Order: sequence, then structure tokens, then C-alpha cells
Amino acid sequence: MKTILSQQSVKVPKGVEVRVHRRIIHVKGPRGSLTKNLRHIRLDIEKVGKNEIVVKKWFGSRKELACVRTVCSHIQNMIKGVQLGFRYKMRSVYAHFPINVNTQSNNTVLEIRNFLGEKYIRHVKMARGVTCSLSAKMKDELILEGNDIERVSQSAALIQQSVKVKNKDIRKFLDGIYVSEKTTVDEE
Repeated sequence: MKTILSQQSVKVPKGVEVRVHRRIIHVKGPRGSLTKNLRHIRLDIEKVGKNEIVVKKWFGSRKELACVRTVCSHIQNMIKGVQLGFRYKMRSVYAHFPINVNTQSNNTVLEIRNFLGEKYIRHVKMARGVTCSLSAKMKDELILEGNDIERVSQSAALIQQSVKVKNKDIRKFLDGIYVSEKTTVDEE
């Protein structure tokens, strides 16, 4: 059974400019600008007035109707990113061998040494627009910051996957670098 019309709207706050052209969304705010291409999803995305975006799906199946809410969430995350930014905090966890972490090339590459006592040096490149820094307040803490939530979380996932324990019992060997907190750069 197909639903005739499913629609949802997103409010655009003051200080943020959103342009929609052929399902390509441009969001500009105080922290910068983001662009997202949603041409692969067959939806009607239009700007109504100055501060509202409406996403519609006519005669959609159940999976196509789920895309309406997904696209609205993407737009809200872009608006939040250009307003406040996203910050992920990660902590190094180790039992015996301390994990040494350093940033290189303008805080865009992370160098991980001495994981489980291994001599191999791991290099993790951050996604475009994401910066990585070591926390001054807390020992063994990394801070990832950026405007795009997908790129910040992808960089955090790459760091976590690079220090995955292999060929050992993961219930006993809990060493690694894990996400400890997800917040915004600017407080709301």
C-alpha cells in the first residue's frame, strides 16, 4: 500500500542560510558552509518562505517514506554543524603498554605508537574539515572537531578501528582508543 503524501519540515534558525537546488543542499552559517548531494533519493525538497524547508514524498512505499525523516535529520545536522560544530572526545585505554598518540601535519594526521607493545606505527588520516588535538586538561584524551558530523564520526571510527586487538581474547585485552563523549564545539 502506498501513502499518498508524506511530508516533514525543518525550521531554519536565524544566522543560517540554506539553499536548495536540484536536491543539492547548501547550508551556510557562522562556522562555515556545508554541501550535501541528495540526488540519489527521489524526494521533493523545497524552501518555503525564508526559514522553512519542506521534504515531501508522493505515493511512496514504506522504505521511500523512511527517507523523508532521514533527509530532514541530515539537514538538521548540517544546520547544527555550521552553527555549533561537533566535538568527539576519545580516550586511550591500556592495561600495561601505554599508547602514545601524536598529531602531525597541521592536526590532520594521527600517529599511534606502542599499541600492545608493538613496534608498528599507525597513521590515521582525518577526513577533510576535521582537526584532531590532544587534550591539555586530561591525560590520554583526543579531541576531534569539525562541522560535518559524518566526517567527525568517520574519523573517530577510523581511529578506533586502527587499534583493534587481533588474535587475542577481546574480553581480556580491552586496550584501544574509544569515544567517550559527543558534544558540540560551541555551547548551546
